Amino acid sequence: MRICVWNVNSARTRVTRMAEVLQRHEIDVMAVQETKCKDNQFPTEVFTDLGYEVAHHGLNQWNGVAILSRVGIDDVTVGFPDQPGFHKDPAEEQALEARHIAATCGGVRVHSVYVPNGREIDDPHFTYKLDFLARLRAACIASLDDDPSLKAMVGGDFNIAPLDEDVWDMAAFEGKTHVTPAERAAFQSLQDTGFKDVTRQFTEGEWTYWDYQKLRFQKRQGMRIDFQLASPALAETATGAFIDREERKGKGASDHAPVIVDYSLN
Repeated sequence: MRICVWNVNSARTRVTRMAEVLQRHEIDVMAVQETKCKDNQFPTEVFTDLGYEVAHHGLNQWNGVAILSRVGIDDVTVGFPDQPGFHKDPAEEQALEARHIAATCGGVRVHSVYVPNGREIDDPHFTYKLDFLARLRAACIASLDDDPSLKAMVGGDFNIAPLDEDVWDMAAFEGKTHVTPAERAAFQSLQDTGFKDVTRQFTEGEWTYWDYQKLRFQKRQGMRIDFQLASPALAETATGAFIDREERKGKGASDHAPVIVDYSLN
């Protein structure tokens, strides 16, 4: 099974590119982040015409997650247990955002996750990010406690660069999010549950994101912040992975590249 995770930075803007990636790489399942649309605005018909079933969770023009599958979609759920919400005013209702969707596709439980950015270290959004990751970790633990043999993938845009080599210049990130010890510890805690990053072993030294500003892509100033974390039973089946850096090129590209992993399933 070939699974792709991709922050498309607007599904309506990137719909043609999404369709081309699905066909060019013969993707079985695509976990999408930042669709930036409501459910009734998602370009579902384009993908169903290609033979994919679609599950989408979007509440407004922000965030949004989806799963596209040509190997079936069953038991679709949105949000994970105890997922936190956010409002910049702590006195207001902390509304849930469209940051998680899961479905069973061809026997694999696929989770598309868009982790909060964090904004600034002293911003309430940073606390929200760490809380989101802690509760996602608890959900991962619970899923393996329920079924240690579970084949599952938790993937998407984690907005964390776990290692110094995952950014072009650590000095440029001094005092900024994505590289703080707290965020990196949270990412490691996710892996400590048993959900292993299966992409790095095949794509060492590569990045997945290049900011639109300051010609970051052209200057080779990228970050690795998009991952597929596989449960023990699924991780042992991973046979290869690649990052489609070419998809970041040209007019109308997302600022993220697709991250694709092959799993050899019975």
